[in-house]
Amino acid sequence: MLQNYFPILLFVVVGLLVGVGPLVLGWLLAPNRPDPEKLSPYECGFEAFEDARMKFDVRYYLVAILFIIFDLEVAFMLPWAVVFKDLGMYGLQVMLVFLAILTVGFVYEWKKGALEWE
Repeated sequence: MLQNYFPILLFVVVGLLVGVGPLVLGWLLAPNRPDPEKLSPYECGFEAFEDARMKFDVRYYLVAILFIIFDLEVAFMLPWAVVFKDLGMYGLQVMLVFLAILTVGFVYEWKKGALEWE
């Protein structure tokens, strides 16, 4: 009966070795020479130890959201490219509409200055 569960046990052991093994090897083999610059916190381009109610620039978050949007565009285009021959002309038209909408959004963001860092 326990022989049926051996592949599951083996899978868990190999998964732990692959997941934890490199971390342990890095901890054991890597040089540990911390300096103040490495130990200093960094978050969104401003000091982390200031007043929590201070005003900050939302461009960091805007750029992150824009990256996610255009990253998802690529995630939608990859499966489309794989089955492009099967979709035919309709698939091409749908993707062109999708890209046109994203291009209009990109041009709008560009014209509004969302990508400018000053």
